[in-house]
Amino acid sequence: MMQIIAFFNLKGGVGKTTSAVNIAWQAAREGIPTLLWDLDPQGAASWLLQRKSKAKAEVKKLLSGKTAIGEWVKNTDYPSLDIIPADFSMRQLDLDLAKSGENNQIAKLLAPFGENYSLIVLDCPPSFSILSEQIFAAADAIYVPIIPSHLSLRTFEQTRDFFKENDLKPKRLHAFFTMADRRRSLHRVMLAHPPKMLKHGLQTAIPYAAVVEKMGQTRAPLGEFAAHSNVNKAYENLWLEIKNSLDGLT
Repeated sequence: MMQIIAFFNLKGGVGKTTSAVNIAWQAAREGIPTLLWDLDPQGAASWLLQRKSKAKAEVKKLLSGKTAIGEWVKNTDYPSLDIIPADFSMRQLDLDLAKSGENNQIAKLLAPFGENYSLIVLDCPPSFSILSEQIFAAADAIYVPIIPSHLSLRTFEQTRDFFKENDLKPKRLHAFFTMADRRRSLHRVMLAHPPKMLKHGLQTAIPYAAVVEKMGQTRAPLGEFAAHSNVNKAYENLWLEIKNSLDGLT
C-alpha cells in the first residue's frame, strides 16, 4: 500500500528540504521503494541528490495526459530511491492547475506510482496556493519542521488555521523541532514543554549541527558521509516515528 507524505513550511531556512531528503534516504536504505518529488521551484532537493529535470519537461503536457509523469522520474545514486527533479516550468504549476479546474490533479498524477513505490515524499513549495492545497489533500500525513521559536510556532499556527478553513483535516499535520540548540534557553524550554498546538507532533527533535551544512558540499544525504553524527541518528529516530505511524508501509 503506497503512502504519501509531504514536508511543508511557510518559512524558509527551517530544514524542510534537508528533512525530506534525509527521510527519503532513510526509507530507501531499508529497501522501501521510495520516490521523492521536488515540488519546490528552488530545486534544492534535486541539487542535493545531483539530478536535473529533462530538458523539455512541460507541465501542460503532463496535466493534459500527453506526457506520462513516469517519464519525469530519474534514479539516484542510492538503491530504492528515485526522484522527480524540480523544473523551472513548475513555477507556473499553480496557474496550470487553476486552468485545469480539477481539485485532485496531484492525487491523480501520483496514483499510478502505487505499482512501483511504497512511499512518496513530497518536498513542497513554501506558500499557500492551489498546488499546496492539492498536495495537502493528496498526502496521508504532512510534516512541518519548526525551529523552537515563537515565530516558527506562528507559521505552524497559520498552517493549522489554513487546514481548518479548507476542511483539510488538521490532525494530519505533524510538527517536529529542527535546528534545536540546547544552549539557548528558549529552545530548552520548548523542547521540555512543547506548546499544546503541537499535540500531534513528533517526539524526535533534530539538533542544530554544523555537519548539516556539509550536505551542500558533498551533495549527499547525511547517512552517506556522517552516519554516526548526532543529527543523522536523530533522523533515524524521526524516520522510525514516521514509519510506525503510516499504515501498511512495506
